[in-house]
Amino acid sequence: MTQASTANQRYERQFSDFVGGNSTPDWLNTLRRKGMEGFARQGFPTARRGNEAWKYTNVAPIADASFDHGAGATSGLALDALKQVAPWDDAWTTLVFLNGRYSAQLSSPSTGGPSQAGNLAALVRSNGTSVQARLGSLVDIGEDGFAALNTAFTDDGAFVHVPDGVSLEAPVHLLFVSTEGDRPFVTYPRVLVVAGKKSRATIIESYVDIGQAEYFTDSVAEIVVEEEAEVEHYRLLNESDSAFHVGVARIEQKDGSSFSSRAFYNSVALGRHDLGLTINGSECYSDLSGLYVTSGAQHVDNFVNIDHTKPFSTSRLYYKGILSGRSRAVFGGTVYVREGAIKTDALQSDKNLLLSPDAEIDTKPALFIWADDVKCGHGATAGSVNADALFYMRSRGVDLETASKLIIFGFATEIIDTVRVPGLKDFLEKTVLESLPAHRFEF
Repeated sequence: MTQASTANQRYERQFSDFVGGNSTPDWLNTLRRKGMEGFARQGFPTARRGNEAWKYTNVAPIADASFDHGAGATSGLALDALKQVAPWDDAWTTLVFLNGRYSAQLSSPSTGGPSQAGNLAALVRSNGTSVQARLGSLVDIGEDGFAALNTAFTDDGAFVHVPDGVSLEAPVHLLFVSTEGDRPFVTYPRVLVVAGKKSRATIIESYVDIGQAEYFTDSVAEIVVEEEAEVEHYRLLNESDSAFHVGVARIEQKDGSSFSSRAFYNSVALGRHDLGLTINGSECYSDLSGLYVTSGAQHVDNFVNIDHTKPFSTSRLYYKGILSGRSRAVFGGTVYVREGAIKTDALQSDKNLLLSPDAEIDTKPALFIWADDVKCGHGATAGSVNADALFYMRSRGVDLETASKLIIFGFATEIIDTVRVPGLKDFLEKTVLESLPAHRFEF
């Protein structure tokens, strides 16, 4: 029996126990079974040949490990301890999920108003129709084993609905926290965001760790941006050095809408984010940026795809990485311009700062264009800093260690400075500064 089939059978047994102990609507159980069937067919993408999307990321450590479903503790965390490791503002609408389960004690949901933000498990029971219409509508479980596995075990998670014409004054923070467990465990966070026509919303999606637990997070997010809606989305990954995290996100934009994404990845043993944006409308604007900081033997993979299907839209894709130790990062950025998507304006770039001769970046920007009259470009760089910048600072009395750290942090601030939520920006500046390695540039 192969390792892959053993892993499949392990999750199939967990799934049998899971659905057998749940009393949920038929439509959700049907969706779950489709997810399990999809995972049984595909399994984990461990093949090294003919698997271009996973060419530089080996998920065998996930496939070979035994993670128990529901093994993490779901209580006992103090709010003060949580505020030390996660961005926090009492003015935000905050939904906290502890080891995969919603924590009413730690959350501060909004009260009143037309918008809806709550945990999926409760909303399925009270108002399943609104969830049923959207859940699983953007994710293709026939193409991704991780998305299929998440769908099979979908239970709790976050649902945010912003009605037509409504502008949320405060950000909605979806905070997923992992803590120590008796044994390695797996969680399946699910996020569903629907921004109605001409609405505005800011969504913060955070994954943090308290302790150094060994666990696997398999997350899926679906975001629908209706006509002329505006959504700002921030994603923070700051987990255990013993953690594995694979996230799949699918976003759809309609006519005249705007979507911005800011991704920050700081600490995880193996992390992968598969972000797919479909611009399914004219005159849309999309701005996707990210910053990843890796050290030790960490591995971070950003797989980002933007699909222009309609004309007169603009997209920007800009990621930066800071790598040290024996860490490795992967960036796969692809822009598709479909037939008829004239007047598309699409630019993408990936820049990396390598602080160690043993660090490695595999970057692969790509363009696929089937339309005329478009403006598209891409590029990627990797290397050290300009010697002149270091000389300038040293000539003004700044010691070598301080000058080196300031230059590295300056490289990161180009992305951090685009954050428009003050409390989140302060947290990111502090976190990135603390995570930067002690380094001395020498030429």
